[in-house]
Amino acid sequence: MIQVQPYGRLGGANHGWLNAKHHFSFASYHDANRMGVGGLRVWNDDEIAPGTGFDPHPHREMEIITYVRDGAITHKDSLGNEGRTVAGDVQVMHAGTGIVHAEYNMEKEITRIFQIWIVPNQRGVQPGWGTRTFPKSPESALVPLADGRAGADGSALPLYADAAVLAGTVRKGASVRQSLQPGRVAYLVPASGAVTVNGVPVNTRDGVTITGETELEIVAIDDAEVVMVDVAA
Repeated sequence: MIQVQPYGRLGGANHGWLNAKHHFSFASYHDANRMGVGGLRVWNDDEIAPGTGFDPHPHREMEIITYVRDGAITHKDSLGNEGRTVAGDVQVMHAGTGIVHAEYNMEKEITRIFQIWIVPNQRGVQPGWGTRTFPKSPESALVPLADGRAGADGSALPLYADAAVLAGTVRKGASVRQSLQPGRVAYLVPASGAVTVNGVPVNTRDGVTITGETELEIVAIDDAEVVMVDVAA
């Protein structure tokens, strides 16, 4: 089953410095029918004004993945980690037993990110943070950016969750195929462009819940950048 949640129907709020859209219930937005997919709990589509950001705040027992769509995000945390993640790259924070962090847009332009929260299947781990640059060239399948699934080959950032965040670029008219193992579900968002997923049209920044499918064919209607979470149901 493939269910599309159009971008125009997402929850959210515009705080001036932050224009946030929520694929699932978050903060003041609550929809009992949109509480996540499997272990995927949060997918926020955030636009952050230049020179602003999220001041220091705490997290515990959550895997937090930030995929930068435009601009860059600068991270600082209570472990002394500091880094700048640019468009197309990803950072992962293991909140574990507790961490305080801040994220700022230090650029001169709007920064756009997807922030994804996944419930861990390992609790009480040491908190941590990492970022990595990934190839931008088109592939025949989506590339794991962060991966905690059994059998992960270590090429992606680790996750303490039975899940993976995958991404890829698909040129107009081209397609990629992606498999899902039994007992798993997926959530897919085109960061740019439009695609079809097993024939179902999906526009830019729409969300797609995928259940009961074992093979996906993603065809680009326009040049597209696709981000997907594969997670235990």
